Amino acid sequence: MTLQNKPASSHFPLYRLLVDGPGEIVVDLDGEQLAAHPHETVASVMLRHIDPSQYCRSAVSGEPRAPLCMMGVCFECLVEIDGQKNQQACFVRVRSGMTIRRQFPRGERQ
Repeated sequence: MTLQNKPASSHFPLYRLLVDGPGEIVVDLDGEQLAAHPHETVASVMLRHIDPSQYCRSAVSGEPRAPLCMMGVCFECLVEIDGQKNQQACFVRVRSGMTIRRQFPRGERQ
C-alpha cells in the first residue's frame, strides 16, 4: 500500500493545512490511500491531493467542477462516501477507513 502524504504536483495544493506533520488516519480516494488529519473535511483532503480540474465534472455541461464555497451552499463538492452518493464533501469530516469516490457524469470515469 502506498500512502500519499504530499500534493500531486507543485501546482497544488489549493488548500493547505495549518498543522505540520503527516496525517494520522488513512482514507481511500478512488482506490488510492491518502493521509489525512482527523479534523479535516473530505473536500479539504481532496483539494490537497488532486488536481481541482479532476475533482468532478458537471453532468450538464461536462465542465470541470471543484468545491467552491466550502460551506454547503454551492453543491460543487458532491462525492460518494462509503457507498452513499451525493454527499457534501465540505461537511463531512474524514475518519479512518473511509472510502471516497468522485462522481462523474454517466459513463465517464477518471
